[in-house]
Amino acid sequence: MTAIPLETARPPRAAAKRIRLSRVTAVELRKMFDTRSGFWLMASIVLASVVATASVILFAPDKDLTYNSFAKAIGFPMAVILPIIALLSVTGEWSQRNGLTTFTLLPHRSRVILAKGISSVTVGVVSMLLAFAIGAVGNLIGTAISGTDLVWDISFSDAAYIVLGNVLGLLTGFMLGVLIRNSSGAIVAYFVYSFVLTAAFHFLADSQDWFRRLQPWVDVNYAQGALFNGSPSGEEWANIAVTGVTWLIIPLAIGLFSVMRSEVK
Repeated sequence: MTAIPLETARPPRAAAKRIRLSRVTAVELRKMFDTRSGFWLMASIVLASVVATASVILFAPDKDLTYNSFAKAIGFPMAVILPIIALLSVTGEWSQRNGLTTFTLLPHRSRVILAKGISSVTVGVVSMLLAFAIGAVGNLIGTAISGTDLVWDISFSDAAYIVLGNVLGLLTGFMLGVLIRNSSGAIVAYFVYSFVLTAAFHFLADSQDWFRRLQPWVDVNYAQGALFNGSPSGEEWANIAVTGVTWLIIPLAIGLFSVMRSEVK
């Protein structure tokens, strides 16, 4: 056997550097804005906040022109938009057939999903802070127009609970995206999960005494509603934990298991 001359032998290939999670997160964050639908969803956060603030100024009685009124008005569209943004950040890999490219460039699927989760929560927190700022401006303008006194009736802890409640709602959308991995299916499931199921639970609670006592332990939206009503009690925190594990953590774990094992096409 002829020996290969040393001068013609190929040098050993350098080991590829591990891509930092911060870089993956930055890429996923940019992908949330790149598409036309993603851009307008992000823009709708600002538009919805402005419209809700203007509606309070125009139609609310003077006695209701408080910071809490503006926060509640802005909170409803946020509760709908943020989860949809989170689920689309996941389902886009399958619905738009980007998954094969993404998971080829970075085969570690768990890091990609983690980066999507971090970027979604980041967008949610920043959006809520922006909404609070718009609500503060609306409170200043509304009271100046009506001539009423400024009322800042939301404390820092109240604002933190509101942000936490919206982040949990956002994570619900993220969970459905991981579990279903289809944009239209995940959106339908979110509305069923958030509105149809909640209405069914309320109907049962109104008509059945035994379920009225059980509702805080099985109705995730009812339990998390305590975050928007001030400081939750110890029992309410327990309700949030139990329903969160049942309706968020367990389905998310099932979805992650499926993502790790499923074939990407």
